[in-house]
Amino acid sequence: MAKLIRLIISPVSNRLPCKKKIYLKTILLLGAGKSATVLISYLLKEAEANNWKFIIADASKEQILSKTNHSRFAEAVQLDITNDRQREIIIQRAHVVISMMPPALHFLVAKDCVEYRKHLLTASYLDNNIKSLRDEIAQRKLLFICEAGLDPGIDHMSAMKLMDEIKTEGGIITSFKSHCGGLVAPESDDNPWHYKISWNPRNVVLAGKAGAEYKLDNTIRHKSYEELFEDCPCVNIDGIGPLAFYPNRDSLSYIPLYKLSTVATFMRTTLRHPSFCTGWDAIVKANLANADIAINTNDLSFAKWSSAVIPFVNEQNRMMLEYLGLFDETPIPGTARTSADVLQYLLETRLTMQPHDKDMIVMLHEIEYVVAYKTIKMQSSLIVKGEDSLHTAMAKTVGLPLGIAAKLILSGALQLTGLYIPNIKEIYEPLLLELELNGIKFNEKIVK
Repeated sequence: MAKLIRLIISPVSNRLPCKKKIYLKTILLLGAGKSATVLISYLLKEAEANNWKFIIADASKEQILSKTNHSRFAEAVQLDITNDRQREIIIQRAHVVISMMPPALHFLVAKDCVEYRKHLLTASYLDNNIKSLRDEIAQRKLLFICEAGLDPGIDHMSAMKLMDEIKTEGGIITSFKSHCGGLVAPESDDNPWHYKISWNPRNVVLAGKAGAEYKLDNTIRHKSYEELFEDCPCVNIDGIGPLAFYPNRDSLSYIPLYKLSTVATFMRTTLRHPSFCTGWDAIVKANLANADIAINTNDLSFAKWSSAVIPFVNEQNRMMLEYLGLFDETPIPGTARTSADVLQYLLETRLTMQPHDKDMIVMLHEIEYVVAYKTIKMQSSLIVKGEDSLHTAMAKTVGLPLGIAAKLILSGALQLTGLYIPNIKEIYEPLLLELELNGIKFNEKIVK
């Protein structure tokens, strides 16, 4: 009888029977494209382990199901993100929202997250629209983390960790260069561009359009879009060899965020194979990446469309431009509306990853600092290879930081409130720790 009484009063026996599980916490992922594959796999495992609900919303329900394998821990929802009512209803169901939407759509999501008091994570650059919500985010005790992917994202975290350690040792940083690129792995490199599409092809087409600003030897430098790919310098990566780099957007705005106001050199750059810059320079100078001016595709061949590139063709880039199909006499698809559309079509058809192909992420930080009257040069490098054309290194390095951040929030391990990028210890330390457990680990060395 005593045993029976103990069973009756035990907490387990007081639970009411139910037909389905009650999910106490819910993660909502908006967007299931190329960069979301590994993120989805990670969150499926975490949802199962923690009894969380995982909702994935995308314009294509089929695309979601292809990545979840009909897991019972994920709910697939077809969503028009621009439909206010649809968007508001689904955001209200979440505790944490991860937006993998195109950057221009993040503000729609961010406003709803503020309205309905939901935490928000994105991999995109923090823009002025979302900055305008800073006070409301803080007042409602929400946590918004932007730039929490690869670049921007892992670059911030790894760089700040190094620099905080250097400063703790009394070092004074004089030069900082951070390079990052999504490339094709050597074993899958079989074209003259030495490049294949492993992420949003539209972003590849428009990369560098805004030009770049950076600081070099105590001088502020500006490069226009037309100058960006000219004579790109190279850096040597252990195990990879020389890679070219070009400055990335506005490096200057990160100087105060990195607390490097007295640094002589500060650059954030994009890595590419040297020949890529040679070929892309011709395309940019011929204005073939223009997304603003409409074109008439009637009776328009690729050769006629690309005729403006002829003055920029040389021995170094001719084979590359031919390989891309710029001189083909075949007609351009009628769906193209701008030159950028045509260029994107060529990239997707000529530089697409095959199912067995592997991509590769390469990141390198170069830091010079002075400590005890000695100048020290340090390099910290990261190389990550993908498994295949779906489980790419790009998807892994962009998606995992977002997934880890969502887990930290829901588990209570990350209790900050406000608007951030991951450049503070409270964020970067736990994220880098779990990234290492997932094979994303930097190698550091002193350069003599």
